[in-house]
Formats: sequence, C-alpha cells, structure tokens
Amino acid sequence: MRTVDLSPLYRSFIGFDHLASLMDAAASSDKQPSFPPYNIEALDKDKYRITMAVAGFSESELSIESENNTLVVAGIKTGKEQASERKFIHQGIAERNFERKFQLGDHVKVLGADLANGLLSINLEREIPEALKPRKIEIGSGSLIEGK
Repeated sequence: MRTVDLSPLYRSFIGFDHLASLMDAAASSDKQPSFPPYNIEALDKDKYRITMAVAGFSESELSIESENNTLVVAGIKTGKEQASERKFIHQGIAERNFERKFQLGDHVKVLGADLANGLLSINLEREIPEALKPRKIEIGSGSLIEGK
C-alpha cells in the first residue's frame, strides 16, 4: 500500500490538517466487513440516504448513533436461544451481529430512520450555517478611515 505525501499541499491550503487524518483513516488496514450490504444515494444537492439490508432484525435489535461526524449502525440479535433450537437444512440469511461506521462530512446531520421490508433507510442532510455560506461584498460599502 502506498502512502500519500500531502506536504506540498500544506503550502497552499490552510486549515486542512484533518484531510490527512481522514485519508490515513480511509487507507488503514482496519477494513470493515461487507455485511450487511448497503447503498448510499444522493437524493438532492444536500440530501442523502443510506439503505441497509437488515433482514431478520427488528427495530429493537438495531441502534443508530451519530457522534463526532461518525454514524454508527449496529445490529445485535437477541433471540439466540430460539435459533439454537431450530434445525436448518440451508441457512442463507445471516443472523449475526454487526457494526458499520460511516464517516459524515461537516454539517451533515441525521434526519431520521425507517425500517420496512428488511431495509433500514437513514436520511441525511447537509445544512451549512449562515456564517459559512458565501456572501457578496459590495465595493465601497466600508470606509478604512473614520470620519471621511
């Protein structure tokens, strides 16, 4: 695996130190498992949806937490004693616990989640604060010298 040297960018960009740490985290050897499968959709310019296939999980067995720009979706099966009594000829539906983490961008918040037909949908939206939105500066609107 190659490492990327971002030091030339630091001469031109100020305040992007966290970019290097995000790239290091993405390139780390701590790979996430492929279970459960998921989709990420762009619904609009600033609206997104994560859809996860969580067949066999009820709402009480799923948890969704958002903290420090990280969204954590976890599923913990509680009916293990019933599963041990069943005898499968073929078991293709995974009933294992999982935890999947998604790195959220700045100002992305979770609007809500729904569970229907074995699909967990999590709706997200990016809300840029007014202070960070572009604003037009009128020429001649300010004076450098007081009293003139």
